[in-house]
Amino acid sequence: MPPLHVPCRAMGDEKKRFDPTLLPRVPPFVGTVSDEPCVSLVGMAGAGKSTLARLVAGMLGYAHLDTDRLIEATWGMPLQALLDAKGLAEFLRIEQDVVSRLWLRRCVIATGGSVVYGPQAVERLRQCGPVIFLRIDLATFLARVGAAEDRGFARPGGKSLEEVFAERQPLYEAMADYQTAACGMSPQDCAAGIVDWVRPRISPEKKDTA
Repeated sequence: MPPLHVPCRAMGDEKKRFDPTLLPRVPPFVGTVSDEPCVSLVGMAGAGKSTLARLVAGMLGYAHLDTDRLIEATWGMPLQALLDAKGLAEFLRIEQDVVSRLWLRRCVIATGGSVVYGPQAVERLRQCGPVIFLRIDLATFLARVGAAEDRGFARPGGKSLEEVFAERQPLYEAMADYQTAACGMSPQDCAAGIVDWVRPRISPEKKDTA
C-alpha cells in the first residue's frame, strides 16, 4: 500500500490563545531594553524549522536558536551519538531538560521534532511566546527524511516513520498557536507569511506616559 498522503493545510489556521500580556517577567532580565517575546517553530524533521528560523529572525530583527544544536553543544556530541549512548528515554529527558530551562527574549527558536514529547519543554516554549506549527504532508516528510539515519530521530517503541508522523500531528496542533504549510511554497514566502501573522502579536503595547 502506498504511503498515506496528508495534504498541507493553507496558511491561516490560528488559535486565539497567545496573549503577550501574560508573558512571565524574567528576573535575570531586569532592566532589559526590550520585553518582546520569542517565536518557536515546531514540526516534523524535514519541515525546515532551522532554515525558517533564520529567515524569520532576519525579517524580525531577532536572534535565532536551534535547540538540537544547543543539545549537541551541551553534551559535546551529535544527536545520533547521544541517542545511541543514552537510549530513547534518557535522550527525551535530556531534550526536555535543555528546552525547559530556556530564558530568552527576541529569539526565533527552531526545535527538534521530538520536543513535543516533553510536557515541561512544551510549557516553556508556550511561556516564551507564540508557537508556530510548520505542517508538511507525509509524502514530503518521507522524501526529505529518507530512512532518518544519523539524524537523532526519536521513534518511541520502534515505530515506523509513518506511525511517528501520525502520532505527532495532533501533539503539534495542541501546542501551537498558529499553523502554516511548510511545503508547496518557497522558504522565503513561508517565512514572510509567518512574520505577517507574528509581527502584530509580539510587539508590546505602547504605554501612555502623558
